[in-house]
Amino acid sequence: MNVETGELAELIQLYAAYAACIDEERFNDWPAFFTEDCVYRLVARENHEAGYPLAIMSLKGVAGLRDRVYGVTSTLFHAPYYQRHVIGLPLVKGRDGGALLVEANYQVIRTKRDKPSDLFNVGRYVDRVVRAGAGLKFAEKLCVFDSELIPNSIIYPI
Repeated sequence: MNVETGELAELIQLYAAYAACIDEERFNDWPAFFTEDCVYRLVARENHEAGYPLAIMSLKGVAGLRDRVYGVTSTLFHAPYYQRHVIGLPLVKGRDGGALLVEANYQVIRTKRDKPSDLFNVGRYVDRVVRAGAGLKFAEKLCVFDSELIPNSIIYPI
């Protein structure tokens, strides 16, 4: 799929800024990466490949993302930890109307303050990216994780 250099640079910046936002725990800024009617889902690879709708997290619209942020910042109690995202270069797989169909591999490393870092979640983003105003935003972000086993809770956005 041919993509213009400027558009590819915007995509790279979008993914890098997304990772920095989460890794820096600026959760209140996280919904700004999405369109108002967005979809955010965290799905096991097995379910995704079989076409099953089951997701361990499914949020709709910026209001759903803000609700999750409220939960993360105000109501959930857990042992604190840091996340560090390593995101591969985005690959444009196609276009659907005005949307770019983009995939990027990701790794999330988790560090609990009193323990060594561990590989927390690995998979790929399957995204619909659209131009919204002056920049690009996620209309849909599907986090497809590879392992059938996950930690007992995923608190922060992937």
